[in-house]
Amino acid sequence: METTQAVQSLGALAQETRLGIFRLLVQAGPEGMAAGQIGEKLDLPPATLSFHLAGLTRAGLAQSRQEGRFVIYSADFQAMIALVGFLSENCCGGRDCAPAVS
Repeated sequence: METTQAVQSLGALAQETRLGIFRLLVQAGPEGMAAGQIGEKLDLPPATLSFHLAGLTRAGLAQSRQEGRFVIYSADFQAMIALVGFLSENCCGGRDCAPAVS
């Protein structure tokens, strides 16, 4: 992942509503969730929801697909894994920094 993409992704997640939407999409798994369901679960009006879903989509963290009359949103798990990898790429100077399990 390039630094520019990481900044864009982190910027999208640096807002409470978008972070909440993204976490909900991650919980929903690859199947995703209809936009209306997201709005209901997070008590968001349609215009607000659309604004934030568009931000996550532009940042590459969410994707949408049409299923009949519903728009289904899902987290882009490859992008999420790439972002985590970018953030931890040089963790602990390349040494294993996971805590020892007793």
